[in-house]
Amino acid sequence: MPHPIYQVRAVEIVEPYTLRVQFTDDTEQIVYLKPVLAGELYGPLLDLKLFNQVAIDLEVKTLVWPNGADFDPATLHDWPKYKDAFAARAREWERISA
Repeated sequence: MPHPIYQVRAVEIVEPYTLRVQFTDDTEQIVYLKPVLAGELYGPLLDLKLFNQVAIDLEVKTLVWPNGADFDPATLHDWPKYKDAFAARAREWERISA
């Protein structure tokens, strides 16, 4: 059974830590990322100067940041389904690193 392949077409910062992500299947998602920004890879994105450097990787068509952070386009596409699990994982990373 084939599954859809999602790719990011456009991204716009709409508020601090909040992105409007448009996909090649003509859908879009508003993604609030602050609750998941923890740990070695995502924690640095709490710095808005770094967070606001979000870009689209032209090869794999997902969001990337200069520090190497990225998100799977399928996760972004279905963000409401995944956001709580990602936030719980981020809280765990914070607890472990404290």
